[in-house]
Amino acid sequence: MKNVLVIGMGKVGSLVGVLLSKRFSVTGLDKNKPHYSYPLPFDILQGDVADHTFLQKTLKGFDAVVSCLPYNLNLPIAQTAHQLGVHYFDLTEDVPTTNSIREMAKTSKSIMAPQCGLAPGLIGIVGADLAKRFTKLRDMELRVGALPRYPNGLLGYSFTWSPAGVINEYINDSEVIHNGVRKMVPSLDGIEVINIEGQEFEAFSTSGGLGTMCETYAGRVDTLNYKTIRYPGHAKLMKFMLYELIMKDDRQLIENILTNAKPPVQEDVVYVYTVVEGWKEDKIEREEFYQAYYPKQIEGQHWRAISWTTAASVAAVVEMVANESLPQKGFLKQEDIPFDLFLATSNGTLFK
Repeated sequence: MKNVLVIGMGKVGSLVGVLLSKRFSVTGLDKNKPHYSYPLPFDILQGDVADHTFLQKTLKGFDAVVSCLPYNLNLPIAQTAHQLGVHYFDLTEDVPTTNSIREMAKTSKSIMAPQCGLAPGLIGIVGADLAKRFTKLRDMELRVGALPRYPNGLLGYSFTWSPAGVINEYINDSEVIHNGVRKMVPSLDGIEVINIEGQEFEAFSTSGGLGTMCETYAGRVDTLNYKTIRYPGHAKLMKFMLYELIMKDDRQLIENILTNAKPPVQEDVVYVYTVVEGWKEDKIEREEFYQAYYPKQIEGQHWRAISWTTAASVAAVVEMVANESLPQKGFLKQEDIPFDLFLATSNGTLFK
C-alpha cells in the first residue's frame, strides 16, 4: 500500500490525511475547500463523489481510500472501491450502510473496513480485548462520550462531530443483547447515571456503536450494550425536539438548527469506558478500561479530542492493513483487531 486517497477534508478528514502522509503518498478529495485554512502536507483534488465517472477515474490511481464523509455519502465510494479492488475504510455508524458493504465484501479483492472511528471502532477493539481475558462472559457494557469540557446551556453539547451522524444515532434503533437475546431498543432510552472522577453524567442507548459485536458475541453473553455519554438532561431535550416537535421527520432542519445553536468548541474531551464481567476459570471477576482524551498538538496545530481520536483510530487500522497484520480482503470486524497491535502502530501510540 503506497497511495491513499482521503475523501472529505473536514475536521477529521484533514487530520487523517496529515497522519497518513507521514508514511503514505496521500491525496485529499473534496468538492469544497478544506475546513482548515492552514496548508496541509498533501495535494488536494476538487471534485464531487456523486459524479460516478469522476469517482471511478480518480480511484483507479490508488491502493486505498478512506472516506471521512457523512454516512449517507459512503456507499457509492465503497461500491467503486469494491469494483476496482481498492482497500476501503470509513467512519460510518450507519447500520444499513455497513450491511451493504458487508454484502459487497463477500466478493471483494481487497479489505472493506467500515466503522473505523471511535464507536463503532476503538470501543469495540477495547471491549474485545477485555473479553479475551475471561473463560466465560456475562456482561459487556461499552460507553463513549465526546463532550465540551466547559458546557453551557441546557443541552450541554457542541457539534464537534458530524451533525448528520449524531442525529442518525439518536433516531435509529440500537441493537443490544439483553437476557441473552439479540434485540432492538429505541435510542435515547435506557438512561443511566455515570460518575466519572466526581462528575455526574448520563448515558443512553444510541444506534450503531456496537458495530457487528452483537453477532460476534451472540450466545456468549447475557448483556451487551453501547451507550453514549452526555451531560445530564441532554437525552430528555433531544427526545422533546425529535419526537414532541416531530423534527425527526426533517433531519436537515434539525441539523441546521443544532449546528447554528451549538457550534464546535476548541476545548473538548472524549471519554472511553468499557466494563466486562465474567468468569476466569471458576471465579467471577470484572475488568475495566477508562481513559479521558483531550486536545493535542499534532504537527504544530491544535486538534480537538474528537478529531484526533477518530482520525488516529482509522489511520492505525490503515497502518495495520499495510503491515499485513490484518486480512488483505473481505470484511473487517472491529472486534477482530488486536488491541496490542493497534497500540503498536505509529498512530495507535497517540492513545497511550
